[in-house]
Amino acid sequence: MAVSPSMAHGHVEPNYIAIWIYLAVLTVLELIVAYAPIPKAAMVGLLVGLAWAKAALVAMYFMHLRFERRTLAIIALTPVMLVTFLTFMLVPDLSTRIYARHHMGEVVKMEHALSKDVSGPNPNVNP
Repeated sequence: MAVSPSMAHGHVEPNYIAIWIYLAVLTVLELIVAYAPIPKAAMVGLLVGLAWAKAALVAMYFMHLRFERRTLAIIALTPVMLVTFLTFMLVPDLSTRIYARHHMGEVVKMEHALSKDVSGPNPNVNP
């Protein structure tokens, strides 16, 4: 009995055309969301969700992770979990940097005002 190449690995080949159509539909949805008059937070959330869905489809079918053992899936998901963890841990630091950058203009204005008022020789230096 002859074994077909698709059955040699123990799984049926996925329908790549259907997966490609799903990816195209998700891309069209991303374009609709990008140009929709919705709040920025909702837009970012929807775009990130659609990007995750597309990444999962590509990883599962084009990288054949759907047909691999669980150990390989854990290895593939470890960087995703690490990036998610680091993103949530770094958000407080990023928000303080944005705050400092936003108010930097006021600090520079105060510094220029003070430097004009205290012009002349340095009183801390002995002649």
